[in-house]
Amino acid sequence: MTSPAPYFELAILNARVITLAGVSPKCGSEMSQLGVIPCGHIGISSGRIVSITQGPVPSADQVIDAQGRVLMPGFVDCHTHACWAGDRLDEWAKRLRGVPYLDILTAGGGIMSTVRAVRDTHESELSETLLARIDEALRSGTTTIEVKSGYGLTVQAELKMLRAITNAAANASIRVVPTAMLGHAIDDQCPDFINTTISQTLPELTRAFPGIAVDAFCEKGAWSLEDCVSLFRAAGASGHPCRVHADQFNSLGMIERAASLGLTSVDHLEATPAENLDLLASTWRNGRRGVMGVGLPLCGLHMADGRFANLRRLIDAGGACAIATNCNPGSAPSISMPLAIAAAVRYCGLSPFEAITAATANAAHVLGLSDVGRIEPGCLADLILLDCKDERELSYYIGRNPTVLTIAGGKVAYQA
Repeated sequence: MTSPAPYFELAILNARVITLAGVSPKCGSEMSQLGVIPCGHIGISSGRIVSITQGPVPSADQVIDAQGRVLMPGFVDCHTHACWAGDRLDEWAKRLRGVPYLDILTAGGGIMSTVRAVRDTHESELSETLLARIDEALRSGTTTIEVKSGYGLTVQAELKMLRAITNAAANASIRVVPTAMLGHAIDDQCPDFINTTISQTLPELTRAFPGIAVDAFCEKGAWSLEDCVSLFRAAGASGHPCRVHADQFNSLGMIERAASLGLTSVDHLEATPAENLDLLASTWRNGRRGVMGVGLPLCGLHMADGRFANLRRLIDAGGACAIATNCNPGSAPSISMPLAIAAAVRYCGLSPFEAITAATANAAHVLGLSDVGRIEPGCLADLILLDCKDERELSYYIGRNPTVLTIAGGKVAYQA
């Protein structure tokens, strides 16, 4: 006697399933291996993927017929500054006239102009505007989004930002991962700012948000290499994983220190020499515990400076990469992962298949998440259905939102 077919809360039928199954994260040639099931059925219960089959059609309370369209993991936007106040339109006008970004930063604009606006904005308003941006991300297929602080700089303002982010997370339909960007800019109004951040702000952060990732911007006019190293050593000793913005405009030596510091990722990489990309790739050769390179191609697109991370070199050398929007008011005012994917294929050298891996499974690894970015039994049912039957269309079209359905935690969160 045959046992009855399992019954699910939600079933998605007849989909071209991009599973990203197997080893995760993926490096080198593995990044092209998407684990495609040409016509598959997904069974979901209690918010998680229970079954993936090409056989009998599952029964469910709710059934969605994909009609052969692409079903894939939701995008994981692993690097954003989506919590901010004010705008940078005047600064943008200056850049259009040719004023370099670092000149604006050192003159007290750039990051510091947003810092002033954030300090003057109530916590609830920060949460409200962040939620609006998260909702926009959801509609374009993002199901996990990282959001950094870093526009506060003082103890009180940084904690205010992180509370605003966690409050928004509690009300969002998708997963929100906060990051404490303690080393974003130098506050010239605070004497001995670097030491104050490490000796006072960091301990307060540890008490209020234990285990949260800590980030810093290693760049001329921002945090120096040695100041970043001091912050990361102190943060690591306090139980915080660490990430770094490095080589956006200048290569200051952070790549050479990344592995020994135990950094999770190095983000930007526009100014990284080829030999240092090879060095970053070499961290993946022993036990697969390497440092992820994160490309942020919307910066080069918005700033129109022709500067993009050479992720092709990194992958060909056996390394691993992720991509993200870097959504922020200064250098990347976009929350669209489809646009970031299209730009990464055109300007960072990724294939359409590698870009999908970089925007899902590898991006999830950056955030320390093992249950998203893939379609496998036990994973969270964070899925998107695209209005296409060939996954290459995702990067082929420019400025198009291909997402017709977003499922977050097994629930339909958006439907076009």
